[in-house]
Amino acid sequence: MPKPIRRIAILTSGGDAPGLNAVIRSVVKAAVLGQGWEVMGILDGFEGLISPLRARTLTPNDVTGLLPRGGSILGCTSRGHLRTDAQGGYQATRGALASVAAAIPTLGADALVVVGGDGSHRIANELIDLGVPLVGIPKTIDNDLIGTETTFGFDSAVTFATEAIDRLHTTAESHGRVMIVEVMGREAGWIALYAGIAGGADVILIPEIPYRLERASSHIAARDAAGKRFSIVVAAEGALALGAGPHDVPADSPGGGRAGPRAGTSGLGSRLASELALSTGKEARAVVLGHLQRGGSPTATDRLLASAFGAAAVRAIAEGRFGQMVAWRNGGIQLVPIAECVAHPRTVPTNHPLVATARALGISFAGDEDPP
Repeated sequence: MPKPIRRIAILTSGGDAPGLNAVIRSVVKAAVLGQGWEVMGILDGFEGLISPLRARTLTPNDVTGLLPRGGSILGCTSRGHLRTDAQGGYQATRGALASVAAAIPTLGADALVVVGGDGSHRIANELIDLGVPLVGIPKTIDNDLIGTETTFGFDSAVTFATEAIDRLHTTAESHGRVMIVEVMGREAGWIALYAGIAGGADVILIPEIPYRLERASSHIAARDAAGKRFSIVVAAEGALALGAGPHDVPADSPGGGRAGPRAGTSGLGSRLASELALSTGKEARAVVLGHLQRGGSPTATDRLLASAFGAAAVRAIAEGRFGQMVAWRNGGIQLVPIAECVAHPRTVPTNHPLVATARALGISFAGDEDPP
């Protein structure tokens, strides 16, 4: 017979995202009110499981009012003993993993809920091999975790980016400028694609479609010729020019001299503004939304998704279905083996219906399939 569950632990790992507090609330209420279990909240992600242990008991009273709050009351970290590095590479020592695995029974927890993105679930996958009974919950504003059709945090990020683009339209039109809006998306361009279409962008640059600067310039010039004096360019931070590589970053630029595809942290928006100003003869300005996309209150969609994921994770534990990640597929909750969710990032297919929609609306990706 499976061991009875009396106490579970939950941690939030990696970068923060709107909806983390909502999922903590959901897990606590479903576990305490629905199952009669105790819940321990681990502080600062996996770091809270490495000596000295940092945890607190969570009751339904402790999670009152969390639904609309951004951030995480438990704290998050993507640095420390178990982490993804600046280039997105996974790093963890066996000793650190063993310490985390040993901490779970030390806390008297019978199961662990891991809330995180790709890197966090890669850590979870290794902990499964060490015998840790756990269930994963997908969280990332980038929407780049395979195994699920969407993650909470994504809708909030897209909504904020769309509102920012809306505001930039009027100032761009007033001054006849080209406005470059740099959004998050190191390896996947979901935020840029969704917000670019929703915000009425003229050019969208995503990592999945290498761009040609001359095609972006000619698209802007064509708008000028048609009497449209301004243009909006939405660029994911990891977008790359055709033939360029992640190492093609000036060493003296912010974050320069560092391998990896995080172009946005190396001044992608500013570089595009300079290049487009030269190639089009128009004034160009860059706006980097950065961590503003992570903050603030979650949208209703993300609150619902986080609530559904949290309750589903508790059900999975009650049924003894460990080593699984809760996922949204085909209009409902499903469980997917964590090992299947960490093979590679979930990127935008170049034949995605929204890519076709954008092109049908006259939006250019400045790629080889776009008009010269």
